[in-house]
Amino acid sequence: MTAVQATRVMGANDRIQVGIIGLGGRGQAHLGMYGSIADCAIVSVCDVDQAARERAVASVVKTSQRQPKEYVDMRDMFADRSVDAVSVAAPNHWHALSTIWACQAGKDVYVEKPACHNVYEGQKMVEAARKYKRIVQVGSQGRSMPYKIKAMQLLRDGFIGKVYLAKGLCYKRRLSIGHTPDEPVPLGVDWDKFLGPAPMRPFTRNRFKYNWHWFWDTGNGDIGNQGIHEMDIARWGLGKETLPRSVVSTGGKYVYTDDQETPNTQTAVFDYGDSQIVFEVRGLLTGAEGGITAGGGGSAIGNLFYGADGWMAMDGRGFQVYKGEKNEMVLEEKQNATEARGHIENFFKAVRSRRLEDLTAEVEPAVISASLVHLANASYRTGRKLAVDAAAMRFTGDAEANALLTRQYRAPYLVPSKV
Repeated sequence: MTAVQATRVMGANDRIQVGIIGLGGRGQAHLGMYGSIADCAIVSVCDVDQAARERAVASVVKTSQRQPKEYVDMRDMFADRSVDAVSVAAPNHWHALSTIWACQAGKDVYVEKPACHNVYEGQKMVEAARKYKRIVQVGSQGRSMPYKIKAMQLLRDGFIGKVYLAKGLCYKRRLSIGHTPDEPVPLGVDWDKFLGPAPMRPFTRNRFKYNWHWFWDTGNGDIGNQGIHEMDIARWGLGKETLPRSVVSTGGKYVYTDDQETPNTQTAVFDYGDSQIVFEVRGLLTGAEGGITAGGGGSAIGNLFYGADGWMAMDGRGFQVYKGEKNEMVLEEKQNATEARGHIENFFKAVRSRRLEDLTAEVEPAVISASLVHLANASYRTGRKLAVDAAAMRFTGDAEANALLTRQYRAPYLVPSKV
């Protein structure tokens, strides 16, 4: 079935019929947001956990009086010709394959951040979107927030002069996940489908639900969880549309002794020649920086931009600009970050127009931002500075590091070389 055959022809007044994949914490948010949009109908839900599916079905019925179809295997949802678009809130290691399969079946895709679990996957996502002429939006919601768009335009217009440094802060307080033993797979959970492309592992509570973020098989650490939002904004503000010429990342998992594999403290530096991105992850107690704070709990999440004539601080509350030798505030914009509904509405606009240009977070630039995360993690895991061939999206002369830009896929969950 080709993409053209699979997709209904929608008129301007037709509801876009959506299937939601992954019904955990973020998936629950998707149910609420899509359910609040008048020209959208949630017609199907998919999750490997029966309990999650049952909760989702009850939620959709309550808000819309509509009984959605229920799927364990997303491929069955993709075969349903009544589904126009899918919204993917599955774990990171499923983002690429679900997007590729959906594109092949003629579905438009909204997929949560980070766009991909590794660099290779991101390239294949872009290829699939182009080959099947699909609209693919990534959940970098900041790209649709008016105050962040305004801030980026100010940087483009030279308001603080040439920007030489963009800094991303992911100081998000994380408690220890402790230890959880291997145990039988809970009733109603399809563990094989949860792991999908990842290696088969014994079931543990820490590898399931939210804590999958902290294992290399399924997540990318906090630099690829919360941090990808700030990484994307940093690259956007610096005005770089390619990978850097080198990366170095150091850190570790400090203080805690638990099951987590990814670092809770990490610094990455990306060298672009005429400018750089510096990114910091701190999951332990820390202070604010540049006036940026996300409230209590020792968290500080946002971006700092430094230019020849001044600097800008931006977080979820707005942004401030300081200029001159006296460091005087010359502009302040207060606007709380809102939920992702506007970002989804932007996705729907492009679904109707079929114009990639209408998307604020189209898959190709989103893959570049996600690739910065993967470059940093490769440097961290190899323990050395790495030279980057930006055009090839690979490291120069380092086989060990390049091996971390893809993975050994577990059949039949293979990301194909030809999409």
